[in-house]
Amino acid sequence: MSSLAVRNRYFDDLFNTPDLAWMGQNTNHIPAHPAVTAAMVESITKGEFNAYAPPLGFEDLRAAIVEDFGVPGLEALVTEGGVNALSLVCRARAKPGTTLVTTDPTWKWPCLFAAQQGAEIVQTPIYGPETNYKLTPDMLRAHIDERCAIVYVVDPNNPLGVTYTAAEIAEFAAIAKENGALLVHDCTYRDFADGHTPAVSVDTENCICTFSFSKWLGLAGMRIGGILARPEMIAEFAAASTSVLGGSVVAQRGAMAGLKVKAEWMAEVRRIDMANKVKIKEAAEALGMSVPVWPSHGNFLVIEIDGRGTTPEAIVEAARLDGVMIRQGAYHTETFGSRFIKVSTTVPEAWAEKLASHLAGYVETAKGLSDVPALF
Repeated sequence: MSSLAVRNRYFDDLFNTPDLAWMGQNTNHIPAHPAVTAAMVESITKGEFNAYAPPLGFEDLRAAIVEDFGVPGLEALVTEGGVNALSLVCRARAKPGTTLVTTDPTWKWPCLFAAQQGAEIVQTPIYGPETNYKLTPDMLRAHIDERCAIVYVVDPNNPLGVTYTAAEIAEFAAIAKENGALLVHDCTYRDFADGHTPAVSVDTENCICTFSFSKWLGLAGMRIGGILARPEMIAEFAAASTSVLGGSVVAQRGAMAGLKVKAEWMAEVRRIDMANKVKIKEAAEALGMSVPVWPSHGNFLVIEIDGRGTTPEAIVEAARLDGVMIRQGAYHTETFGSRFIKVSTTVPEAWAEKLASHLAGYVETAKGLSDVPALF
């Protein structure tokens, strides 16, 4: 069986596990806002899915996205998830002889997309207290040169949960511009961060933001995200798209409804998210584990296993056997992955309670696991 087939079967098995607690993919499982559900149901009832959406997205949604970011004059391109947005950027800008500069850890898929286009991937390690687990301007300068086509910054960082100040974002933008590179600011988790600064609010000429409705609104399975940039760049990236017939009509109706209730919705989501984080952090620390980034500005936590006599992979498998899906650090970083597990926290409070109360048992079970299956 091919590795792709094994991966597909792995997730198919997870999806068909009754009452599985999804706590590994940063997805939002808090019950949807009624207005969002109603908008999607109405769209289905009307049979809107029988027709194609506009290729760039519905105009009212595109305008609402620009308003949500608060940077007039830009345009939004609606894509099938944030990952699709990033693939378009890599397809348009990454070429043989160029580099994509990012951090380690980072979100791995843009690295794969750029490599598929022939670009070299340059990662600067940020996992450590010496830099507060963050990219610094000096570190970026040390890893960038005139070959760089893309500087890719996930902010808040997935998986670490660190975020950057307005001054840091401005410096990253300036360094990218000095080297003729595009700063791609992945803002997937911005709605969980305090004081987040989108790069396009600093420099509209040489920066873009990518975004997703998967995490804050809980539409991961609906596949909707996008790019925010000046009109000329939107045209450039749209030209590289294979989704020439537009994204999901139903998803876009849900996204539009979500933006209208975003303030009240996110207040409740963040309340639940923080309560879950506190509960899980306390349980981990009671076992001698540690949470190196606190507070996390994403909807997740990195938990260092700190020599518990087992591996992240074994703990992940032990949790899966109990109906809880969490993630091993190696998904994000080969260099540092043996140190940690990652846990998503935008979930029903009962899920967080289950993980917290069973975590000690998972560690003990993991110590006795000699054959851990492939994890993804």
